[in-house]
Amino acid sequence: MSLSRRGVLAAGGAMGALAATAAGTGGASAAPGRGPGHGRGRVRTGFDRLAADGYRLLRGQKVGVVTNPTGITADVRHIVDVMHPDERVNLTAVFGPEHGFRGTAQAGGSEGRYDDPATGLPVYDTYLKSGQDLADIFTASGVDTVVFDIQDAGARFYTYIWTLYDCMEAAALAGKRLVVLDRPNPVTGRAALGPVLDPAFATFVGRREIAQAHGMTVAELALFFNAEFLHENPVRLEVVTMSGWRRSDFFDDTGLPWVPPSPNMPTPETALVYSGTCLFEGTNLSEGRGTTRPFELLGAEGIDHRWAAAANALELPGVAFREAYFAPTFSKFQGKTVGGVQLHVQDREVFDPVRTGIALLVTAKRTWSGFAWRPDNWIDKLTGNTRVRTMIDAGADTDAVVRAWQRDLSAFRAKRRRYLRYEG
Repeated sequence: MSLSRRGVLAAGGAMGALAATAAGTGGASAAPGRGPGHGRGRVRTGFDRLAADGYRLLRGQKVGVVTNPTGITADVRHIVDVMHPDERVNLTAVFGPEHGFRGTAQAGGSEGRYDDPATGLPVYDTYLKSGQDLADIFTASGVDTVVFDIQDAGARFYTYIWTLYDCMEAAALAGKRLVVLDRPNPVTGRAALGPVLDPAFATFVGRREIAQAHGMTVAELALFFNAEFLHENPVRLEVVTMSGWRRSDFFDDTGLPWVPPSPNMPTPETALVYSGTCLFEGTNLSEGRGTTRPFELLGAEGIDHRWAAAANALELPGVAFREAYFAPTFSKFQGKTVGGVQLHVQDREVFDPVRTGIALLVTAKRTWSGFAWRPDNWIDKLTGNTRVRTMIDAGADTDAVVRAWQRDLSAFRAKRRRYLRYEG
């Protein structure tokens, strides 16, 4: 087990070296290499390691957990249900993000304040809460330490990483410690892709300047956020890294069970395309919500075979497009039959989801006269700038749009390297 140059590891307990203290830019251990354990059960999450160490990191603390249905053990028990009866940890509160702690709410919704029927614990609603408002919730809850454990999808506009950011900022304001329990990036941690957010376009789908596909785990992002964006008032941050995870791992390499982190992220395959095809939320086309393959099916009334043909003619690496027809059960075009495409990722090792998303926008606009951006220019919030929209409107091709963000992306990649905690 190797230490990063600036890392400080807490030792002791059944797991030995476990958690990295990161008041500012602290580090953690690198994951072990691929070996005989590769395959099912190879990866142990941050929570699994914390529990195996007897919750030593939480000893003597009143603990609140920010989590959702993805906060589970390898045997699919929820971590709140595991910790609540365990005398070694004093769990006193739960904080629910978008979609809620138990996951009952659709996109743009939450569960509100209630007492969890299974445990009796108070559940506080964090959705769209930030700054002093969220700090006041942490203070009112009476916790000493806030624990974050949510599965991410690897895209800047997937809001759980901004729940993490908001919790870090609020915990610092409230004088609380924050512990991040790491989980895999389901689409690997090999590369950052796509445009970097311009701060002028900051929203809950992108608070700060990171790439559209960030290529990091939530623990790595926490270290990045604390050092790069919250350095004037950093939170007392500790991360518990995984063991057995390598940057080249897709989710099905980990042996871990998949729980949809939100209603429209049903499978790891959804996450694979999401950082590109979610851009269609910024258009008048359906992004596949209300179907069994959200973000893999895209379409609108009036689209026919020409879109799939134009997309296939680009010969994008690792993906093919099938002419498809579907009738969403909710969201855009509810109950109507629409035409479009289904993405089929044939080689995920070379597939570039962001480039693919741009290519689909370009070809949709060129082959369907009804194409339009959402009137509120939501596409600018998703891409983090006006450049993508204005270049496509001006007739730019895919290569030109992708070239336009390369300088900013290169700078982000260089900065990101300092916070990566896994090899491979």
